Amino acid sequence: MQIIQTPLPGVLLFEPKVFGDERGWFFESFRQDVFERHAGSYRFVQDNESFSRYGVVRGLHYQKSPHAQGKLVRVIRGEVLDVAVDIRQESPNFGKHTAQVLSESNHRMMWIPPGFAHGFAVLSESAVFSYKCTDYYAPSHDAGVRWNDPSIGIDWRLPAADVSLSDKDQRQPMLHEIEPVELTS
Repeated sequence: MQIIQTPLPGVLLFEPKVFGDERGWFFESFRQDVFERHAGSYRFVQDNESFSRYGVVRGLHYQKSPHAQGKLVRVIRGEVLDVAVDIRQESPNFGKHTAQVLSESNHRMMWIPPGFAHGFAVLSESAVFSYKCTDYYAPSHDAGVRWNDPSIGIDWRLPAADVSLSDKDQRQPMLHEIEPVELTS
């Protein structure tokens, strides 16, 4: 497995070695020992999967302490632009983001540690998105940042007329309005 550093320290891409022939392909989608060597020791407790159509933007989501989540995300079908934003106010990278294309053809996974908001935009006709979480979903600690906050400046690679958002995501606060998020390892 190849480990690729993103411009945001702590956010990593895991690119598995794919073995293929005329019958199809095979790859290891997760190995705890490889993950721990590069990302640290985390325990995954919940797996989630979503289906979305072209133009859907989900995010930017995070959970507040003590239920902050790290997420290891991947695309099973289709293609998305996956985004992580550093929301730790004391971080030298506060408000910075990285955007990476994850797809069924590149098989890449992105690690988003606790202390980062996460979102994605569906670039293909549809996408099946899967992710592992380091803490359980806790509705009372659910939080977010506005997907189009100009201080973050994300290029979602979608025409504005094609963006489809949930009511919740349309109402998220701007980055400067969120409660302080503590630095995590």
